[in-house]
Amino acid sequence: MVSFRHLAQSDRFADLVRVFLALAGIVAWCVPAGQVDAVVPALLGAIACALAETDDAWRGRLRGLVVTLVCFAAAAAVVKATLGTPLLFAVLLPVGTFTLVMLGAASGRYSTIATGTLILSVYTMLASDAATAGTGNWSDMLAILAGAAWYGMLSLLWSAMAPQRAVRHALARLFESLANLMDARAALFEPVHGLDRDALAVEFSRRNRHTVDALAAARAALIDRIGRRQPRGQSAARLAMFFIAQDIHERISSSHYPYEEMTEALYHSDIMFRFGRLLRLQARACRERADAIRHGQPPGSIALPRSALDDVRDAIAYRRRTGAIGQALDDALSALLANMEGLQGDIGDEGRLPDGTDVALQDSEPGSFREAVARIRVRLDRRSMHFRHAVRLATGMLAGYLVMLVLHPSHGYWILMTTLFVCQPGYGATRKRTLQRIAGTVAGLVAGWAMLKLLPGGAWRLPVLVATGAGFFAFRLRRYALATAVITLFVLLCFGLVGDGYDAIGPRLLDTVLGALVATVVIRFVLPDWRVRRLEDVSADALLAYANYLRGIAAQYTTGKADDLPYRILRRDAHAAQAAVAGNVAELLGEPGHSRERGERALRLVSALQAGLSHLSTLGAHRRALPADEAAVVGRLCAGVADAFGALAKRLGSPSSPHDTSTQRPDVPAMAEDASPVVRLVAGQCILLMRVHDRIAILTAV
Repeated sequence: MVSFRHLAQSDRFADLVRVFLALAGIVAWCVPAGQVDAVVPALLGAIACALAETDDAWRGRLRGLVVTLVCFAAAAAVVKATLGTPLLFAVLLPVGTFTLVMLGAASGRYSTIATGTLILSVYTMLASDAATAGTGNWSDMLAILAGAAWYGMLSLLWSAMAPQRAVRHALARLFESLANLMDARAALFEPVHGLDRDALAVEFSRRNRHTVDALAAARAALIDRIGRRQPRGQSAARLAMFFIAQDIHERISSSHYPYEEMTEALYHSDIMFRFGRLLRLQARACRERADAIRHGQPPGSIALPRSALDDVRDAIAYRRRTGAIGQALDDALSALLANMEGLQGDIGDEGRLPDGTDVALQDSEPGSFREAVARIRVRLDRRSMHFRHAVRLATGMLAGYLVMLVLHPSHGYWILMTTLFVCQPGYGATRKRTLQRIAGTVAGLVAGWAMLKLLPGGAWRLPVLVATGAGFFAFRLRRYALATAVITLFVLLCFGLVGDGYDAIGPRLLDTVLGALVATVVIRFVLPDWRVRRLEDVSADALLAYANYLRGIAAQYTTGKADDLPYRILRRDAHAAQAAVAGNVAELLGEPGHSRERGERALRLVSALQAGLSHLSTLGAHRRALPADEAAVVGRLCAGVADAFGALAKRLGSPSSPHDTSTQRPDVPAMAEDASPVVRLVAGQCILLMRVHDRIAILTAV
């Protein structure tokens, strides 16, 4: 019973149950009413609506449902009206595909709806293909829209009954991602010689990408539920928890001293081991917090036991008494311990919003129709990745349709569906999706052949239809090959309801291979968006974001620590920019045409940028108001480093002078021992940041 309760509170269980109820309701309504021909299109409509669903509160979900149904009705009507006119359909198919993909540039919500509309368009073709009355009958289109509306109403009711579920799950995923990030940071504290710390830094960067995404998802969920209202009660507690998670992220991202040098200096001490243990204890506490939030239990404190901190403090004091520690390392250890202690202090205040807290959150959705149009207009550029993907997908859909007309014009719409699902913005993702799609299709066809061949026809197919349709949603985000297998079985059984399921096995396999081939050719030759060519551009964006983040940090050494909206935006932009570089390199490694040396250099660039962000996070974690003379010194140091990063970004982003090395280096002197610890900390981090600057300049000067 306990295990089922935990399952019921999992991230995907609610979606699975909702889809299952929607599909079961369609079957339960249509079969007794004698509307068997409506079962297939209604099921396809419900699945398309589920794919277009946005994770909003009921008001936002109602607006989204209205927009979705309008888009669905328009797309289905156009498909039905032009399907019998190949020339007109061949013109409208790429135009409609390009338009819908570009409409998705307005925001993530519209992108989801646009993708769902494209999927429903292909489902309309499949439903017309399977309909016994032929394409001239509009009843299958009405059944598709009825199925979509039924799922939408069920989802709306579900959202109204559990309005905070999405927020809980978003926060649970956030704390779980923070725990994974802490484990990755703890691995860097292993006091081992010969450890490949670049590889560990790349792994930390990969996990940081997931944390950045989790922060964005949690922020969107909170904005949707709170809006412009002053948060109160549970909303205020969850917002406070989100702010704490942001601060934890900044503190965990920090790096106070080069790990290799720290290992050499402390190799015969257990200090590094104890710091790693602190991080692992904190990670375990964050996972327990994630489970508590996910299962609706009161979240306990995630503060570390004082004894663990005392052990680290005693180990540092013993090292100072028994062995010489350089001033820089001693300052770094003191700051590192203060960072962990500050983290515990912040955690102790969670559950409430302190007086004067800036509770504003930046909404990524467009505020007006004009702003949405402006976002789309900005992406209408040949250099835009969004534009290039829209052109490629439109070309792929047209090419798939032409192939279909040549081979079997009446029953080849599976080619278009495969092309739509396989064609991704990146070459590596497309290649991976192609292999998963083909493998899943083969498995689904084999399972379908066995069922149709060995089991007699009858009502047993209906519950299997419902189960496979729901299973697709259970696996589609994490195990795409398995999701493809169950949805293939679903569609095969749909064809079986109208009498030709067994005969569809061979054509479906051929269509899948052809659709995947079309997507692969298009991604390879139509406006190829090789990530290796974008590496310098995204690196320049990251450096500019770093410079802005550093200037924002420096200002708070004068005014005092304030996690207000402008500062949080600068911090988020820096992390998002570094995550963009890491994602670009991950795609780059799956592309052909670049040398192994170039790939290794790209990974070292990710490591260097992650190191730079870590040093910036260190400065951000120790923000405090300083006396005027010390604040002026800190301001000059940070301004010089920020200018150097900005100049390097300008060089990387300027193709006319890629080898210009005239960047003026700032003078970052080592602070005297009589300087305050904070000033020495800032100076040390600025020196390390300039090391990162030089390393990036060398890696990109090729």
